[in-house]
Amino acid sequence: MAELESEETAVEIDGEISGSEVPEAEPRPDIEESKGKGDKGNKVKMSFSQRYASRMLKLSKPKEMKIMLPKEQAMFEEKGKSLKITPVPKISEKNVREIEVITTLEDTSYVRINYDTRANEYLYEAIEPPLSEDEQNVVMVLKENLVDSVKRIDATSKKEKVEYLRNMADALLNDMGIRLTPVAKERVYYYVLRDFVGYNALEVAMSDPSVEDISCDGMGVPIFIYHRKYGSIRSNLVFTNHRELDSFVVWLAQICGKHISVANPMLDATMPDGSRLQATLGTHVTKKGSSFTIRRFRENPFTPLDLIKFKTMSTEMMAYMWISIQYGSSALVCGGTASGKTTTLNATLLFIPPQMKIVSIEDTRELNLPHENWIPSLTRSGFGAKNLITGKAPGEVDMFDLLKAAMRQRPQYVMVGEVRGAEAYVVFQAMATGKTSYSTFHADDVQAMIHRMENEPINLPRALICALNMVVLQAQVKVGTKMTRRVKGIHEIVGLDPESNEIITNAAYTWNPADDTFNYSGHSYIYEKVMIANNWTPRDMEHEVKRRVEILTYMRKVGITAYKDVARIVSAYYDHPEELMEEVKEGLARPDEAGAGAAL
Repeated sequence: MAELESEETAVEIDGEISGSEVPEAEPRPDIEESKGKGDKGNKVKMSFSQRYASRMLKLSKPKEMKIMLPKEQAMFEEKGKSLKITPVPKISEKNVREIEVITTLEDTSYVRINYDTRANEYLYEAIEPPLSEDEQNVVMVLKENLVDSVKRIDATSKKEKVEYLRNMADALLNDMGIRLTPVAKERVYYYVLRDFVGYNALEVAMSDPSVEDISCDGMGVPIFIYHRKYGSIRSNLVFTNHRELDSFVVWLAQICGKHISVANPMLDATMPDGSRLQATLGTHVTKKGSSFTIRRFRENPFTPLDLIKFKTMSTEMMAYMWISIQYGSSALVCGGTASGKTTTLNATLLFIPPQMKIVSIEDTRELNLPHENWIPSLTRSGFGAKNLITGKAPGEVDMFDLLKAAMRQRPQYVMVGEVRGAEAYVVFQAMATGKTSYSTFHADDVQAMIHRMENEPINLPRALICALNMVVLQAQVKVGTKMTRRVKGIHEIVGLDPESNEIITNAAYTWNPADDTFNYSGHSYIYEKVMIANNWTPRDMEHEVKRRVEILTYMRKVGITAYKDVARIVSAYYDHPEELMEEVKEGLARPDEAGAGAAL
C-alpha cells in the first residue's frame, strides 16, 4: 500500500487499518524515483503530483493510498466523537477579546470579530478549515488534475457547478485510490470548490453579507474590510509576495471578462456577482504593488423599507419620494464618496410604475430593478490607440454615446449612474424636454452642486439647471458613537430669480442632527404640481400622503424584505388601490403577532 509519511498515529479509514496495526509500507514515490533510463541511479527531484502520477503509471492495479490523520483527529475518531470540519480556534493573545462569530458557510467557514484592547481597534478574522500537510497535497493533486479533466458544461448556477466539480473530484480520488474520512474530504473539497467557483482567498469576506468594501493596498499589507456595523477594520487576510498578488489581480480581471497588463495597469470592471472592481497591476502606478478594491453588490438590493429601518429617511420622506417619482419629478442624489447615493437611488426607483420604459446608463453595473421594461446599458472601452481629435479609441462607447442612443428609444425614465462630464448636458436637455431623469452626483450641498455644474468640465447653463425638480442630499454622519448614513435634506428647485439670477430652492425636508429626526417645512412645490395635475384639494393631497405612509408601515409590520415583493405591492397600489388599502387597514388593525404572520 502506498502511504504518505506522517509522524502521527494511523486510524481506521473505511475499515482498512485499525488500532496500531500498520502494514509495512511499500517504496514511496514521494521520497525518490528509482533508476530510469539515462538517470544512472541519480535521484530525480519531482513535484508531488508528478511523483504520484509516475508511481501510478508503474502500477498495473492502483492500490489505495492511506491519508494519515493528526493525533487529535485520531483520538476523536477512536472515541466515536464527531470532529468539526472547521473548529473555531481559541484566542491566544491576552489583549484580544471576541466580540461575535458569524457563520458564512454552515460548519465550514466563519468570521470572528475581535477587539484589540491595546490598539483600541476591531479585527476581522476569516476562519477556514485547517489542513494537514497530507491534505494540502491532496488539494494540490485534485486541482491540477481537475484543470486537465474538467470539460465545458452548460451549467449556469453555482449549485450546478459545485455538483459537477464534486462528482469529478469523487471520480479522480477513486481512480487514484485515495480514500478520505468524511471530515478530511469536506476540508479538501472546500478549498477545491473555493478556488474553482468561489473567490479564492476572499471567499469568506465575499460570503459575508455585512461586508461593503474589500480593499487590498499592496503586498504585505493586511486587507481592510468595510463592515456595515464596525466600519473599516483590519483583517487577517494578507498577500505575502508580489507574484501571488499579481496573479490574483490578473485572475480577478479574467473572471470579469476584462484584461489588465503592464501596458494597461488600471481596471474598472463588474464582477460576476455584480460587485464593482477597481484594480491596479504592478508597482508602476501603486508603489506597494498590485492593489484592488471590491465594492460589494447585494443580490437582494436595499428597499425603501430598509432605508426607513436604518433611519436614512423617515416614512413621511419616503412617501414624498414615492409621489414625486410616480408623477415624474427628476432628481439628483448628491453626496460624498461612500455616502450611499446609489443605494438610495436604487431603492427609491422601485416606485416607478411597472409598465413604464426605463433606460439606465452606467460605467459599471450597480442599478438593479425588478421592472421588465428596462434596458440596462453599459459603457465599453475601445481597442488600440486613441484618436487625437476625438480622444476616443476605436470601438469605444462612452456614456454620452449611450445617452444619445437612449433618447431615440422613447424612455419615460432615464437613469445615469453618475454625472461627471459632457453627458450632463444631454441629461438636463432630456429633463427640459419632459424626460424624467435620475442620477447621482458628487456634491455636499445645493450650492456646491450648482458650482460644479456651471464650471469645467460640465459647463451647464444656469437656466438649464432649473429643469431639475429636486436634489436629495445624503452624507455619512456620526450618530452617537457610530457612523451611519442620513439624508440631510430634500431640496426642491423652484426656479430662477429674474432679478438676481439666483436659483430659488425650497428645503422640503431637513435632518436635525441634535435629536436625529427629520422635519417637514410645511410646504412643497412638488405637492402643488401633483395637486394641479390631478385636480386635488390640499385635503386630498394630505389624504394621499397618509395612504402611502400606511402602506409603507404595513409592509414593515408584515416583515416584507425582498425588493421584488415591495415592487409587487407598489404595483398593486397602482392597479387596484382601494382593494390594497382594505388589506392594509386590516393588517394594521391586527395585533403585531397576527400581523407579522400575514403576507400579501
